[in-house]
Amino acid sequence: MIFIGCAGWSLGREYWPEFPADGTHLQRYAARFNSVEINSSFYRPHRRSTYERWADSVPEGFRFSVKIPKQISHERRLLDCEDALDEFLSQCSGLGDRLGCLLLQLPPSLAFDAASTEAFFKTLRQRFDGAVVLEPRHESWVSAKPLLMAYRIAQAAVDPSRLSSDASPSGCQGIRYWRLHGSPRLYHSAYEVAYLQRLAQALQAADTHGAATWCIFDNTASGAATGNALALAALLHG
Repeated sequence: MIFIGCAGWSLGREYWPEFPADGTHLQRYAARFNSVEINSSFYRPHRRSTYERWADSVPEGFRFSVKIPKQISHERRLLDCEDALDEFLSQCSGLGDRLGCLLLQLPPSLAFDAASTEAFFKTLRQRFDGAVVLEPRHESWVSAKPLLMAYRIAQAAVDPSRLSSDASPSGCQGIRYWRLHGSPRLYHSAYEVAYLQRLAQALQAADTHGAATWCIFDNTASGAATGNALALAALLHG
């Protein structure tokens, strides 16, 4: 399965004709896409009942990627965050089998430390056995691959690339995750057709090898994400 979607389910007015006219924003979005990344969880908690409502709003094959709160990644910097992690997992588990993976985005200032990273991964794995994707932003994380493999953590491919190791997915082979922020203008620029064609080939190759394959467009500031996701889906599905 190749999951294509955006960071959030807002739909620019120019794309409304591509979606059903009726339903909530999420229901209309899910009529064309099979996944979405919930970024709002990074900034604020959502009730379990909210996650349950979202899960009930989408088709059976739809999956959510949920961003781990910044309280854990940026404020506590992976340290002493058991209570915060328990609270977050209790909330987002309301998605049930619609929960596809967790996304852990780290701040550029957070360097890799093997001891604290392993302690966090161990804490996380004691509580959650599903797919986890990491987006580090400090070059020292190129040394983290052995721990990623040991704890079944995937590292996202990122554009624009932040590290020497994030041009393609790495880490755990069970999930391959592309996270595209827009280039050259971060969060704004749309991707050209030639780029999307190469991307479609890479996604198909990952899918052929049996990996759960994701591509999330985060170039949402100008609405380009929706257009790029629709175009990529058309390339993959004819």
